[in-house]
Amino acid sequence: MVSSRPYLIRAMHEWILDSDLTPYILVDANYKDVVIPLEYVEDGKILLNVSPGATQNLNLGNEFVIFSARFSGKAMEVSFPVDAALAVYAKENGRGMMFNTDGSDDEPPSSDPAPSDPSAPGSTTSGTTQGSTPAPNKKPSLKIVK
Repeated sequence: MVSSRPYLIRAMHEWILDSDLTPYILVDANYKDVVIPLEYVEDGKILLNVSPGATQNLNLGNEFVIFSARFSGKAMEVSFPVDAALAVYAKENGRGMMFNTDGSDDEPPSSDPAPSDPSAPGSTTSGTTQGSTPAPNKKPSLKIVK
């Protein structure tokens, strides 16, 4: 299956611009094939303004994000793999989306119990269904990132 990350980046970028806000992308500066101005890296990350006024020739592709920008008046070509994007959000209100860093963005959670687990709901022992109840589902949680 094709990664959903580039589609989500494009959608969030468009939504932020449609809301008259400034789109920012947080990038893992240590990711392979990242071309960025290293003097602006903090804690292994760089925050990039990807608004039309800050970039030229912005290409939010399926494999790479590529654009030209000025950093302290110096023009530079910036590029990074979409998998290096950690978050995309609006500068003004922080609304946006964070991405998993473990590469599991596109893997849906498994809903089928392992067949070797005899205590799993629906598994059978000697042709009878066990009456155990499923483990409670974990509730999702959100963190505010500023």
